[in-house]
Amino acid sequence: MIRQALRRNPWSFLGPAATQCLAAALVTAGLCLIASLAGAPLDAARRRALTDSGVGDIGLIFLMSSIYLSIIIVGVTMSATIRHQARDIALVRTIGATPGRVRRAVAAQAAVVAVPATLAGVPLGVLAGRAWVGGLAGHGIVPAEVTFRVHAGAVPIAFAVTVGTSLLGALAAAVRPSRIRPAIALTEAAAPPPRIGVVRVVLGLALTAGGVVLSVLIAGLDPATADQAGLFVMLALCVGSGLLGPALLRATAPLARLLGDTGRLAADTVAVHAKALSGALVPLTLAIAFTAVTLVRSATTAHVTGVAAPAAERWLEFCGTGAYTAFAAIAAVNTLVTGILARRRDLAVTRLTGGTRGRTLAVVICEALVVTGTALAVAAAVAAVTLLPLLHTALGTWKPWLPGSWLAAGIAGVVTLVAAGTVLPAALALRRPPIEVAG
Repeated sequence: MIRQALRRNPWSFLGPAATQCLAAALVTAGLCLIASLAGAPLDAARRRALTDSGVGDIGLIFLMSSIYLSIIIVGVTMSATIRHQARDIALVRTIGATPGRVRRAVAAQAAVVAVPATLAGVPLGVLAGRAWVGGLAGHGIVPAEVTFRVHAGAVPIAFAVTVGTSLLGALAAAVRPSRIRPAIALTEAAAPPPRIGVVRVVLGLALTAGGVVLSVLIAGLDPATADQAGLFVMLALCVGSGLLGPALLRATAPLARLLGDTGRLAADTVAVHAKALSGALVPLTLAIAFTAVTLVRSATTAHVTGVAAPAAERWLEFCGTGAYTAFAAIAAVNTLVTGILARRRDLAVTRLTGGTRGRTLAVVICEALVVTGTALAVAAAVAAVTLLPLLHTALGTWKPWLPGSWLAAGIAGVVTLVAAGTVLPAALALRRPPIEVAG
């Protein structure tokens, strides 16, 4: 079953593989930073000053952040992968496979993919760690005596993190497919249900409400504590909105009807494939919200105080945000690509029934606009709920500020990201004769 899944749907494992590769790179870079700081020849006073600065905690923060982000995003990408195996899973359940065997097979798929992904990610992490340590020393954040060192346990620890998080994410994604009755699974594979499950809705609402409540609570805390809790607010809201993603997409899809006949067809398509498209909302929202919180906080601080943050501090903060944003963005693009490639036959049938290549691609573009608009709206809400209490505790203001050019560049970046995951693969898929694809 494992071998068949890997051979039949190799492109659907791009998302988990890319996520695991980047997780291995981030873990390796964090470990190398820890080793570089620990191995620097510093006297007791300078060692104490370095410890008090908190720079040594960055590597550990990267390690821990990579673990829980891997669990979340591997779970999202594996859900998309498993969704394309729904019919196969239903068939093996019909011939006697137990739910436990299905879950083990799905977990093994993730573990098998994690091995080459980790082997590719560790060298990337070494290169990133070398550049990171050099940047810290170059900006005067750490003493010049701190030179790059490779952590002795980088490879086994990276494997432990990627394989372990892959197993947890895959097992979480396999719960429903392994337990659903085969007849119902076959029906859903042929015609996806229009509604999302009650458990998913309740969990999504609970996480969203929990994030909002935590945001209200941290508004009365000291800036340092509020800043640490802000990440948990963002994660709760992002995962909660992702669970509610199908409902959110169905709510925004009718706006595409304003674009005419093409938009009406796109709105109907989004409504049908809302569950598959919603898999990209968690990483998309994370990527946008991470970036928005960092940029708006920095810009608002400079606007309110009239003093820009030191270049070294900005470089350090943007490096961390850039790593997490890349983590989420790669997962989002791969999830969208997986969804489009799974619909190649549908696109071919559309062309066989009279739709031109341009008209079919226009429908995909309208779908991309719906996904982009929904992601921007949800991420803006997540960023606002996360950021406002942080601004209040640190600056005494509830009014965020961001230059218009930065906002325009951010929107353009999101449009480009979604287009890379939807429009580009659709355009490449439409180059093949439709009769070959449909057959």
